[in-house]
Amino acid sequence: MSVALLWIVPPNKEASNSFGFLESIRDGNRSLDSPWFIPRDQNLIFNDRPKKGRRQRCNSGSSGADLRYSYLGGSGMESRTNFPIFSSMVVNPTGEMAVSSEQKVYDVVLKQAALVKKQLRSSGELDVKPDIILPGTQSLLSEAYDRCGEVCAEYAKTFYLGTMLMTPERRRAIWAIYVWCRRTDELVDGPNASHITPTALDRWESRLEDLFQGRPFDMLDAALSDTVAKFPVDIQPFKDMIEGMRMDLRKSRYRNFDELYLYCYYVAGTVGLMSVPVMGIAPESQATTESVYKAALALGIANQLTNILRDVGEDARRGRIYLPQDELAQAGLSDEDIFMGRVTDKWRSFMKDQIKRARMFFDEAEKGITELSSASRWPVWASFLLYRQILDEIEANDYNNFTRRAYVSKAKKIVALPLAYARSLVRPSRTTSLVKA
Repeated sequence: MSVALLWIVPPNKEASNSFGFLESIRDGNRSLDSPWFIPRDQNLIFNDRPKKGRRQRCNSGSSGADLRYSYLGGSGMESRTNFPIFSSMVVNPTGEMAVSSEQKVYDVVLKQAALVKKQLRSSGELDVKPDIILPGTQSLLSEAYDRCGEVCAEYAKTFYLGTMLMTPERRRAIWAIYVWCRRTDELVDGPNASHITPTALDRWESRLEDLFQGRPFDMLDAALSDTVAKFPVDIQPFKDMIEGMRMDLRKSRYRNFDELYLYCYYVAGTVGLMSVPVMGIAPESQATTESVYKAALALGIANQLTNILRDVGEDARRGRIYLPQDELAQAGLSDEDIFMGRVTDKWRSFMKDQIKRARMFFDEAEKGITELSSASRWPVWASFLLYRQILDEIEANDYNNFTRRAYVSKAKKIVALPLAYARSLVRPSRTTSLVKA
Protein backbone atom coordinates (compact mmCIF):
# COMPACT_ATOMS: atom_id res chain seq x y z
CA MET A 1 0.00 0.00 0.00
CA SER A 2 1.57 3.26 -1.05
CA VAL A 3 2.16 5.88 1.58
CA ALA A 4 -0.02 8.94 1.13
CA LEU A 5 2.60 11.59 1.75
CA LEU A 6 0.57 14.09 3.69
CA TRP A 7 1.55 17.48 2.42
CA ILE A 8 3.17 15.76 -0.53
CA VAL A 9 1.89 14.16 -3.72
CA PRO A 10 2.02 10.38 -3.15
CA PRO A 11 4.75 8.31 -4.81
CA ASN A 12 4.17 6.43 -8.04
CA LYS A 13 3.81 2.73 -7.29
CA GLU A 14 5.26 1.76 -10.64
CA ALA A 15 8.42 3.82 -10.18
CA SER A 16 11.66 1.89 -10.23
CA ASN A 17 14.20 1.77 -7.46
CA SER A 18 16.02 4.60 -9.20
CA PHE A 19 18.27 5.87 -6.46
CA GLY A 20 19.63 2.60 -5.14
CA PHE A 21 18.82 2.93 -1.47
CA LEU A 22 18.04 -0.75 -1.03
CA GLU A 23 21.61 -1.74 -1.67
CA SER A 24 22.80 0.76 0.91
CA ILE A 25 21.07 -0.85 3.91
CA ARG A 26 24.04 -2.89 4.97
CA ASP A 27 25.82 -4.35 7.91
CA GLY A 28 29.43 -4.00 6.86
CA ASN A 29 29.49 -5.26 3.27
CA ARG A 30 26.39 -7.45 3.47
CA SER A 31 23.03 -6.29 2.18
CA LEU A 32 20.17 -6.76 4.61
CA ASP A 33 18.10 -8.67 2.10
CA SER A 34 20.71 -11.43 1.94
CA PRO A 35 20.19 -14.83 3.63
CA TRP A 36 22.79 -13.86 6.23
CA PHE A 37 20.08 -11.93 8.02
CA ILE A 38 17.44 -14.04 9.73
CA PRO A 39 14.10 -12.31 10.54
CA ARG A 40 13.35 -12.00 14.19
CA ASP A 41 10.11 -11.36 16.02
CA GLN A 42 9.19 -7.74 16.45
CA ASN A 43 6.63 -5.95 18.58
CA LEU A 44 4.57 -3.07 17.32
CA ILE A 45 4.98 0.23 19.10
CA PHE A 46 1.20 0.29 19.46
CA ASN A 47 0.07 -3.34 19.27
CA ASP A 48 -3.36 -4.91 19.39
CA ARG A 49 -3.16 -5.83 23.06
CA PRO A 50 -4.63 -3.53 25.72
CA LYS A 51 -2.21 -1.78 28.00
CA LYS A 52 -1.43 -3.38 31.31
CA GLY A 53 -3.12 -2.03 34.36
CA ARG A 54 -6.75 -1.41 35.22
CA ARG A 55 -9.23 -2.62 32.63
CA GLN A 56 -12.92 -1.98 32.42
CA ARG A 57 -15.17 -4.85 31.39
CA CYS A 58 -18.07 -4.06 29.07
CA ASN A 59 -20.20 -5.65 26.38
CA SER A 60 -18.28 -7.51 23.70
CA GLY A 61 -17.70 -5.81 20.36
CA SER A 62 -15.02 -4.99 17.84
CA SER A 63 -15.63 -1.28 17.45
CA GLY A 64 -15.57 1.60 19.92
CA ALA A 65 -18.80 3.00 21.21
CA ASP A 66 -18.03 6.71 21.03
CA LEU A 67 -14.98 7.17 18.85
CA ARG A 68 -14.36 10.71 17.72
CA TYR A 69 -14.57 9.95 14.00
CA SER A 70 -17.72 7.82 14.22
CA TYR A 71 -16.48 4.89 12.24
CA LEU A 72 -19.69 2.90 12.57
CA GLY A 73 -21.29 2.50 9.17
CA GLY A 74 -24.88 3.07 8.02
CA SER A 75 -27.19 5.14 10.15
CA GLY A 76 -24.61 5.44 12.89
CA MET A 77 -22.24 7.28 10.59
CA GLU A 78 -24.95 9.61 9.35
CA SER A 79 -26.07 10.52 12.84
CA ARG A 80 -22.62 11.07 14.33
CA THR A 81 -20.11 12.83 12.13
CA ASN A 82 -18.98 15.60 14.46
CA PHE A 83 -15.18 15.50 14.37
CA PRO A 84 -14.48 16.98 17.85
CA ILE A 85 -16.29 14.14 19.62
CA PHE A 86 -13.48 12.25 21.30
CA SER A 87 -13.18 9.02 23.18
CA SER A 88 -9.92 7.60 24.45
CA MET A 89 -11.32 4.10 24.81
CA VAL A 90 -12.09 1.29 22.38
CA VAL A 91 -13.52 -2.19 22.85
CA ASN A 92 -11.16 -5.06 22.10
CA PRO A 93 -12.24 -8.57 21.02
CA THR A 94 -12.27 -9.85 24.60
CA GLY A 95 -14.84 -7.24 25.60
CA GLU A 96 -12.39 -5.10 27.54
CA MET A 97 -11.82 -1.38 27.22
CA ALA A 98 -8.39 -0.34 25.92
CA VAL A 99 -6.77 2.92 24.90
CA SER A 100 -7.91 3.77 21.37
CA SER A 101 -5.57 4.34 18.47
CA GLU A 102 -6.74 7.94 18.30
CA GLN A 103 -5.65 8.61 21.87
CA LYS A 104 -2.25 7.04 21.23
CA VAL A 105 -1.78 9.17 18.13
CA TYR A 106 -3.02 12.30 19.88
CA ASP A 107 -0.35 11.84 22.54
CA VAL A 108 2.26 11.96 19.75
CA VAL A 109 0.61 15.08 18.32
CA LEU A 110 0.86 16.84 21.67
CA LYS A 111 4.55 16.00 21.92
CA GLN A 112 5.30 17.36 18.44
CA ALA A 113 3.31 20.54 19.10
CA ALA A 114 5.20 21.07 22.36
CA LEU A 115 8.52 21.05 20.50
CA VAL A 116 7.35 23.80 18.17
CA LYS A 117 5.80 25.84 20.97
CA LYS A 118 9.08 25.69 22.86
CA GLN A 119 10.89 27.31 19.95
CA LEU A 120 8.10 29.83 19.42
CA ARG A 121 8.37 30.93 23.04
CA SER A 122 12.12 31.40 22.73
CA SER A 123 12.25 33.15 19.36
CA GLY A 124 8.75 34.32 18.49
CA GLU A 125 8.78 32.39 15.21
CA LEU A 126 10.12 29.21 13.70
CA ASP A 127 13.62 30.32 12.82
CA VAL A 128 15.97 28.19 10.81
CA LYS A 129 19.21 27.46 12.61
CA PRO A 130 22.24 28.75 10.71
CA ASP A 131 24.43 26.39 8.75
CA ILE A 132 27.47 25.04 10.56
CA ILE A 133 29.91 24.83 7.67
CA LEU A 134 32.83 22.45 7.94
CA PRO A 135 35.68 22.60 5.43
CA GLY A 136 34.85 20.62 2.31
CA THR A 137 31.30 19.72 3.38
CA GLN A 138 29.17 22.56 2.06
CA SER A 139 29.42 21.57 -1.60
CA LEU A 140 28.61 17.95 -0.73
CA LEU A 141 25.60 19.03 1.30
CA SER A 142 24.34 21.25 -1.50
CA GLU A 143 24.72 18.34 -3.88
CA ALA A 144 22.72 16.13 -1.50
CA TYR A 145 19.85 18.61 -1.36
CA ASP A 146 19.94 19.06 -5.14
CA ARG A 147 19.61 15.31 -5.57
CA CYS A 148 16.60 15.30 -3.23
CA GLY A 149 15.07 18.04 -5.34
CA GLU A 150 15.63 16.01 -8.49
CA VAL A 151 13.85 13.00 -6.98
CA CYS A 152 10.95 15.18 -5.84
CA ALA A 153 10.69 16.81 -9.27
CA GLU A 154 10.63 13.41 -10.97
CA TYR A 155 8.03 11.69 -8.81
CA ALA A 156 5.95 14.57 -7.38
CA LYS A 157 5.91 17.20 -10.11
CA THR A 158 2.93 19.20 -8.86
CA PHE A 159 4.19 19.38 -5.32
CA TYR A 160 7.71 20.20 -6.47
CA LEU A 161 6.36 23.18 -8.41
CA GLY A 162 4.60 24.40 -5.28
CA THR A 163 7.77 24.22 -3.21
CA MET A 164 9.33 26.84 -5.48
CA LEU A 165 7.46 29.50 -3.49
CA MET A 166 9.08 28.45 -0.22
CA THR A 167 12.26 29.92 1.18
CA PRO A 168 15.33 27.96 0.02
CA GLU A 169 15.91 26.48 3.48
CA ARG A 170 12.34 25.23 3.88
CA ARG A 171 12.16 24.01 0.30
CA ARG A 172 15.30 21.92 0.62
CA ALA A 173 14.17 20.51 3.97
CA ILE A 174 10.82 19.39 2.53
CA TRP A 175 12.63 17.72 -0.35
CA ALA A 176 14.80 15.80 2.13
CA ILE A 177 11.74 14.64 4.09
CA TYR A 178 9.97 13.61 0.88
CA VAL A 179 12.91 11.50 -0.26
CA TRP A 180 13.25 9.73 3.10
CA CYS A 181 9.51 8.91 3.10
CA ARG A 182 9.70 7.65 -0.44
CA ARG A 183 12.69 5.44 0.28
CA THR A 184 10.93 4.05 3.35
CA ASP A 185 7.75 3.33 1.41
CA GLU A 186 9.60 1.55 -1.37
CA LEU A 187 11.12 -0.86 1.14
CA VAL A 188 7.76 -2.67 1.30
CA ASP A 189 6.04 -1.38 -1.82
CA GLY A 190 8.84 -1.12 -4.35
CA PRO A 191 10.34 -3.52 -6.89
CA ASN A 192 12.47 -5.28 -4.24
CA ALA A 193 9.74 -5.51 -1.60
CA SER A 194 9.68 -9.32 -1.68
CA HIS A 195 13.22 -9.38 -0.27
CA ILE A 196 12.52 -7.08 2.68
CA THR A 197 12.40 -8.68 6.13
CA PRO A 198 11.61 -7.26 9.59
CA THR A 199 15.35 -7.28 10.21
CA ALA A 200 15.87 -4.99 7.24
CA LEU A 201 13.37 -2.53 8.70
CA ASP A 202 15.12 -2.74 12.07
CA ARG A 203 18.36 -1.82 10.33
CA TRP A 204 16.65 1.04 8.50
CA GLU A 205 15.41 2.35 11.85
CA SER A 206 18.90 2.09 13.34
CA ARG A 207 20.19 4.06 10.41
CA LEU A 208 17.48 6.67 11.05
CA GLU A 209 18.68 7.03 14.64
CA ASP A 210 22.23 7.52 13.38
CA LEU A 211 21.29 10.32 11.01
CA PHE A 212 19.37 12.08 13.80
CA GLN A 213 22.62 11.92 15.76
CA GLY A 214 24.50 13.53 12.88
CA ARG A 215 25.90 10.29 11.47
CA PRO A 216 24.34 9.95 7.98
CA PHE A 217 25.06 6.84 5.94
CA ASP A 218 24.82 8.32 2.44
CA MET A 219 24.20 11.54 0.56
CA LEU A 220 20.42 11.46 0.88
CA ASP A 221 20.65 10.70 4.59
CA ALA A 222 22.98 13.69 4.93
CA ALA A 223 20.29 16.04 3.61
CA LEU A 224 17.77 14.83 6.18
CA SER A 225 20.38 14.87 8.95
CA ASP A 226 21.05 18.52 8.18
CA THR A 227 17.30 19.23 8.08
CA VAL A 228 16.54 17.77 11.50
CA ALA A 229 19.48 19.72 12.96
CA LYS A 230 17.98 22.99 11.72
CA PHE A 231 14.27 22.50 12.45
CA PRO A 232 12.43 21.25 15.58
CA VAL A 233 11.68 17.90 13.96
CA ASP A 234 11.29 14.92 16.28
CA ILE A 235 12.30 11.36 15.43
CA GLN A 236 9.06 9.72 16.63
CA PRO A 237 6.97 10.29 13.46
CA PHE A 238 9.82 8.83 11.37
CA LYS A 239 9.96 5.75 13.60
CA ASP A 240 6.19 5.45 13.42
CA MET A 241 6.30 5.44 9.63
CA ILE A 242 8.73 2.51 9.76
CA GLU A 243 6.26 0.83 12.11
CA GLY A 244 3.65 1.19 9.39
CA MET A 245 5.97 -0.66 7.03
CA ARG A 246 6.24 -3.45 9.60
CA MET A 247 2.46 -3.65 9.69
CA ASP A 248 2.43 -4.15 5.93
CA LEU A 249 4.76 -7.14 6.35
CA ARG A 250 2.60 -8.86 8.95
CA LYS A 251 -0.95 -7.67 8.44
CA SER A 252 -3.37 -7.84 5.50
CA ARG A 253 -6.71 -7.31 7.28
CA TYR A 254 -8.05 -4.73 9.75
CA ARG A 255 -10.79 -5.72 12.17
CA ASN A 256 -12.24 -2.26 12.60
CA PHE A 257 -11.57 1.40 11.92
CA ASP A 258 -9.59 1.81 15.13
CA GLU A 259 -6.96 -0.56 13.70
CA LEU A 260 -7.13 1.06 10.27
CA TYR A 261 -6.82 4.54 11.76
CA LEU A 262 -3.55 3.57 13.44
CA TYR A 263 -2.21 2.21 10.16
CA CYS A 264 -3.22 5.40 8.34
CA TYR A 265 -1.42 7.45 10.98
CA TYR A 266 1.72 5.37 10.69
CA VAL A 267 2.04 5.57 6.91
CA ALA A 268 0.55 9.01 6.20
CA GLY A 269 -0.38 11.07 9.24
CA THR A 270 3.24 10.95 10.34
CA VAL A 271 4.26 13.05 7.34
CA GLY A 272 2.26 15.99 8.61
CA LEU A 273 4.00 15.83 11.96
CA MET A 274 7.36 15.76 10.17
CA SER A 275 6.46 18.65 7.89
CA VAL A 276 4.70 21.24 10.05
CA PRO A 277 7.93 22.37 11.79
CA VAL A 278 9.46 22.95 8.36
CA MET A 279 6.40 24.45 6.70
CA GLY A 280 6.00 26.85 9.58
CA ILE A 281 2.91 28.43 11.12
CA ALA A 282 1.95 31.94 10.01
CA PRO A 283 3.07 34.57 12.59
CA GLU A 284 -0.39 36.16 12.47
CA SER A 285 -2.18 32.85 13.06
CA GLN A 286 -4.45 32.78 16.09
CA ALA A 287 -4.73 29.01 16.02
CA THR A 288 -3.20 26.81 18.69
CA THR A 289 -0.16 24.80 17.69
CA GLU A 290 -1.97 21.60 18.63
CA SER A 291 -4.89 22.42 16.33
CA VAL A 292 -2.59 22.96 13.35
CA TYR A 293 -0.94 19.61 14.01
CA LYS A 294 -4.34 17.95 14.34
CA ALA A 295 -5.38 19.40 10.98
CA ALA A 296 -2.16 18.10 9.42
CA LEU A 297 -2.87 14.69 10.91
CA ALA A 298 -6.43 14.79 9.53
CA LEU A 299 -5.12 15.49 6.03
CA GLY A 300 -2.80 12.51 6.26
CA ILE A 301 -5.65 10.25 7.36
CA ALA A 302 -7.87 11.64 4.57
CA ASN A 303 -5.20 11.07 1.93
CA GLN A 304 -4.52 7.51 3.04
CA LEU A 305 -8.22 6.63 3.23
CA THR A 306 -8.52 7.98 -0.31
CA ASN A 307 -5.57 5.80 -1.36
CA ILE A 308 -7.30 2.80 0.15
CA LEU A 309 -10.62 3.46 -1.56
CA ARG A 310 -8.94 4.13 -4.91
CA ASP A 311 -6.80 0.97 -4.76
CA VAL A 312 -9.30 -1.64 -3.53
CA GLY A 313 -8.96 -3.78 -6.64
CA GLU A 314 -5.19 -3.45 -6.88
CA ASP A 315 -4.74 -4.35 -3.22
CA ALA A 316 -7.15 -7.29 -3.50
CA ARG A 317 -5.03 -8.75 -6.30
CA ARG A 318 -2.16 -8.73 -3.81
CA GLY A 319 -4.31 -10.48 -1.19
CA ARG A 320 -4.79 -7.33 0.88
CA ILE A 321 -7.98 -5.67 2.10
CA TYR A 322 -7.54 -2.30 3.80
CA LEU A 323 -11.20 -1.95 4.79
CA PRO A 324 -12.73 -2.43 8.27
CA GLN A 325 -13.88 -6.04 8.48
CA ASP A 326 -16.69 -5.28 10.92
CA GLU A 327 -18.14 -2.62 8.60
CA LEU A 328 -17.95 -4.96 5.62
CA ALA A 329 -19.89 -7.57 7.58
CA GLN A 330 -22.41 -4.97 8.72
CA ALA A 331 -23.00 -4.05 5.07
CA GLY A 332 -23.53 -7.71 4.15
CA LEU A 333 -20.21 -7.97 2.32
CA SER A 334 -17.31 -10.41 2.59
CA ASP A 335 -13.72 -10.73 1.43
CA GLU A 336 -15.00 -12.95 -1.37
CA ASP A 337 -17.14 -10.11 -2.73
CA ILE A 338 -14.03 -7.94 -2.95
CA PHE A 339 -11.88 -10.63 -4.54
CA MET A 340 -14.64 -11.23 -7.12
CA GLY A 341 -14.93 -7.50 -7.80
CA ARG A 342 -18.69 -7.33 -7.54
CA VAL A 343 -20.15 -3.83 -7.81
CA THR A 344 -23.53 -4.35 -6.17
CA ASP A 345 -25.99 -2.06 -4.41
CA LYS A 346 -24.52 -3.25 -1.11
CA TRP A 347 -21.04 -2.27 -2.30
CA ARG A 348 -22.24 1.15 -3.49
CA SER A 349 -23.89 1.82 -0.15
CA PHE A 350 -20.76 0.71 1.70
CA MET A 351 -18.54 2.91 -0.46
CA LYS A 352 -20.77 5.93 0.08
CA ASP A 353 -20.18 5.64 3.82
CA GLN A 354 -16.43 5.20 3.37
CA ILE A 355 -16.20 8.24 1.09
CA LYS A 356 -18.28 10.25 3.53
CA ARG A 357 -15.79 9.48 6.28
CA ALA A 358 -12.80 10.42 4.13
CA ARG A 359 -14.45 13.75 3.24
CA MET A 360 -15.02 14.42 6.91
CA PHE A 361 -11.26 14.19 7.47
CA PHE A 362 -10.63 16.47 4.49
CA ASP A 363 -13.06 19.00 5.96
CA GLU A 364 -11.20 19.02 9.25
CA ALA A 365 -7.84 19.29 7.50
CA GLU A 366 -8.99 22.27 5.44
CA LYS A 367 -9.25 24.38 8.59
CA GLY A 368 -5.53 24.18 9.24
CA ILE A 369 -3.96 24.88 5.84
CA THR A 370 -4.54 28.63 6.01
CA GLU A 371 -2.72 28.71 9.35
CA LEU A 372 0.55 27.64 7.72
CA SER A 373 3.27 30.06 6.69
CA SER A 374 2.18 31.91 3.55
CA ALA A 375 5.06 30.53 1.44
CA SER A 376 4.15 26.96 2.37
CA ARG A 377 0.43 26.99 1.60
CA TRP A 378 0.43 26.56 -2.17
CA PRO A 379 1.81 22.98 -2.37
CA VAL A 380 -0.43 21.92 0.48
CA TRP A 381 -3.54 23.41 -1.12
CA ALA A 382 -2.63 21.79 -4.45
CA SER A 383 -2.22 18.39 -2.83
CA PHE A 384 -5.46 18.86 -0.87
CA LEU A 385 -7.59 19.88 -3.86
CA LEU A 386 -6.23 17.21 -6.20
CA TYR A 387 -6.46 14.36 -3.72
CA ARG A 388 -9.99 15.21 -2.62
CA GLN A 389 -11.08 15.03 -6.27
CA ILE A 390 -10.12 11.34 -6.38
CA LEU A 391 -13.19 10.65 -4.26
CA ASP A 392 -15.33 12.43 -6.87
CA GLU A 393 -13.79 10.21 -9.56
CA ILE A 394 -14.64 7.05 -7.61
CA GLU A 395 -18.24 8.20 -7.56
CA ALA A 396 -18.10 9.03 -11.28
CA ASN A 397 -16.92 5.45 -11.90
CA ASP A 398 -20.10 4.19 -10.18
CA TYR A 399 -17.97 2.97 -7.25
CA ASN A 400 -16.13 0.46 -9.44
CA ASN A 401 -12.73 0.60 -7.79
CA PHE A 402 -12.07 -3.03 -8.68
CA THR A 403 -11.24 -2.65 -12.37
CA ARG A 404 -11.31 1.13 -12.91
CA ARG A 405 -8.68 3.35 -11.31
CA ALA A 406 -9.92 6.76 -10.23
CA TYR A 407 -7.55 9.56 -11.17
CA VAL A 408 -7.61 13.30 -11.71
CA SER A 409 -7.10 14.28 -15.34
CA LYS A 410 -4.34 16.63 -16.46
CA ALA A 411 -6.94 19.24 -17.39
CA LYS A 412 -8.37 19.21 -13.87
CA LYS A 413 -4.85 19.41 -12.41
CA ILE A 414 -4.13 22.47 -14.51
CA VAL A 415 -7.32 24.11 -13.24
CA ALA A 416 -6.52 23.19 -9.64
CA LEU A 417 -3.07 24.83 -9.55
CA PRO A 418 -4.20 28.47 -9.91
CA LEU A 419 -7.09 27.78 -7.56
CA ALA A 420 -4.65 26.42 -4.99
CA TYR A 421 -2.44 29.48 -5.47
CA ALA A 422 -5.40 31.80 -4.94
CA ARG A 423 -6.32 30.00 -1.73
CA SER A 424 -2.72 30.20 -0.55
CA LEU A 425 -3.00 34.01 -0.57
CA VAL A 426 -5.81 33.98 2.00
CA ARG A 427 -4.44 35.02 5.38
CA PRO A 428 -5.41 33.31 8.63
CA SER A 429 -8.71 34.57 9.98
CA ARG A 430 -9.06 35.91 13.48
CA THR A 431 -12.39 34.15 13.64
CA THR A 432 -11.03 30.75 12.65
CA SER A 433 -12.47 27.69 14.40
CA LEU A 434 -8.90 26.86 15.44
CA VAL A 435 -8.46 30.15 17.27
CA LYS A 436 -6.78 30.15 20.65
CA ALA A 437 -9.02 30.24 23.68
